[in-house]
Amino acid sequence: MSSVAEAGLALGYGLASALVPIVNAEAYAVVAGHRRGHALVTVIALALGQTAGKLLLFDAARRGTGRLAQILARRSRSGRAAAAGVRWAGRIQRWLSRRRTALPTVLASAAIGVPPLAVVSLAAGTAGLRHREFAVACLLGRVLRFALLVLPAALAYGVFHK
Repeated sequence: MSSVAEAGLALGYGLASALVPIVNAEAYAVVAGHRRGHALVTVIALALGQTAGKLLLFDAARRGTGRLAQILARRSRSGRAAAAGVRWAGRIQRWLSRRRTALPTVLASAAIGVPPLAVVSLAAGTAGLRHREFAVACLLGRVLRFALLVLPAALAYGVFHK
């Protein structure tokens, strides 16, 4: 497969995985590490696709801030697990509303997955984080995450399959 085709496929897969939880971008990145010459292209395209998808969530939350708060309030009355989710969402919201903790939270979420990037994307949209800052932190974190996942497979493939 050509680099352009691989980039397009990875970009689309990244976008899909950002919006559909059962589509796993991490697994795609690991498999891509076994393909000679396309690992870097895949990492960047996958990260761009994921960032684009998370920006869609970010923008949707920004436009529907009042509706999101109503949904969370309704769910908080429906059980213990939902109440815990609302508490976590509240903490994330506070972290994202402070200038000194907002970008590190997004970067950590994008790189290590804690707190989940989907939740952070929604909360960042409602917290007033700048669009460009969110996008850059998300992209950097995703590139780091996917590069670390691809690296062992790419090194092993390069060492053992010359």
